[in-house]
Amino acid sequence: MEPVAHPAGMGAPQLSEAQRRHLRGLAHALKPVIRLGSAGLTEALARETERALHDHELIKVKAPGGDREGRDELFAGLARRTGSALIHRIGNVGVLYRPRADMPRILIPDT
Repeated sequence: MEPVAHPAGMGAPQLSEAQRRHLRGLAHALKPVIRLGSAGLTEALARETERALHDHELIKVKAPGGDREGRDELFAGLARRTGSALIHRIGNVGVLYRPRADMPRILIPDT
């Protein structure tokens, strides 16, 4: 599969632990906007995740139950494909973050 295009020059953001902690706090009240199905990491799922990251910057992704290592790989693969940072994973829910290049909506501390 070809990687999904994300904004030029945008790789996964490098975040300090304090910044991750801040984003985890912001994500706490969020509901999952992406649900991984039995088909796994498809092109359509990656595109929909791209759209959600562009619209929201910080999203929750819900994976099917089952193998923990399999879920971890799905979250990590989705983060790689979308150029986002995997902020947190608990159970079958992961949190992804990617700031918009043109106009970031979420301000995080510089620490």
